[in-house]
Amino acid sequence: MATINHASARYEGLGKDGKGHIWTESGALDAQPYGFNTRFEDAPGTNPEELIGAAHASCFTMATSFGLAKAGYEDGQLDTKCEVTLEKDGEGFTVTKSALTLEAAVPGISDEDFQKIAGEAKENCPLSKLLDCEITLDATLK
Repeated sequence: MATINHASARYEGLGKDGKGHIWTESGALDAQPYGFNTRFEDAPGTNPEELIGAAHASCFTMATSFGLAKAGYEDGQLDTKCEVTLEKDGEGFTVTKSALTLEAAVPGISDEDFQKIAGEAKENCPLSKLLDCEITLDATLK
């Protein structure tokens, strides 16, 4: 089974003076602004690293949820934060790290089983496989 999803971006003007907007097929993002000022100057809007963080956090969290269900757990809450690091690399930039922080409440699970399932999700979720950077996980069971 394959799924295909799409998003689009437009950038008007060039360099630091340009302004962009992004759209997603679902409509979740509809002309969401982005540009140099949203990426490096804390202006309102989004940026590629924030979007990657949201995608990685949601993918990893879903993979953990499915791993827990497969192991027989029926209830729980998973909260994941993802910090994506962008560093200067010569004339350009490189994403060097995606740091996942998971807090979970899963009745009846041992910390050992929880860490194993979360670790497998970190290694095997599709976005972890896509990213070419260091991926870390700090998983805490409440």
